[in-house]
Amino acid sequence: MRFVLASASPARLGVLRAAGIEPGVVVSGVDEDAVAAALTDPSPAELVTALAVAKAEAVVETVAATHADAVVVGCDSMLSIGGEMVGKPGEPEVARKRWAQMAGGSGELLTGHAVLRLENGVVTRRATDSQTTTVRFAEPSTDELEAYVATGEPLAVAGAFTLDGRGGWFVEGIDGDPSSVIGISLPLTRRLLARIGVSVVDLWS
Repeated sequence: MRFVLASASPARLGVLRAAGIEPGVVVSGVDEDAVAAALTDPSPAELVTALAVAKAEAVVETVAATHADAVVVGCDSMLSIGGEMVGKPGEPEVARKRWAQMAGGSGELLTGHAVLRLENGVVTRRATDSQTTTVRFAEPSTDELEAYVATGEPLAVAGAFTLDGRGGWFVEGIDGDPSSVIGISLPLTRRLLARIGVSVVDLWS
């Protein structure tokens, strides 16, 4: 059985590899804004889960063409800060504004997960859920923040920070699952795999 990650995230890939899985990668290319706009007043958990489902479903046809028996996993992360759900900043000025909100405080990092089971090229089972982890942020100096933004790292990640990269210098601690903050919760993914009849140990490389 092939494990396929429907994500371009090197962080998610790194988590899986370190945990014994060498996944195939098929990038979904989903328009996240369009998916979000189609939802009616979703809760934070519903939003990230819907985005994860959209990503997983988007690659099913591509995966089925080469792997009739597979598990497809989609994930999406967003940070809830001050009652607002935020994704990737994209621009340096947006990242600076996010950090002005976050510095010295805390936020909730939510990661939605969708796991699809393909048998004979057809989705036969699915399981979805989300994981919420509280992140406590440090207060980087102006020079530190400018240097961090200049690396480009915070522009392409949910909440404008990483736990496993340069952003880790500015995270005081977390309450919850660290792998979920990086992008894919290992404990939750294991439970979702079990719900579709797959043991994670059978996927270890």
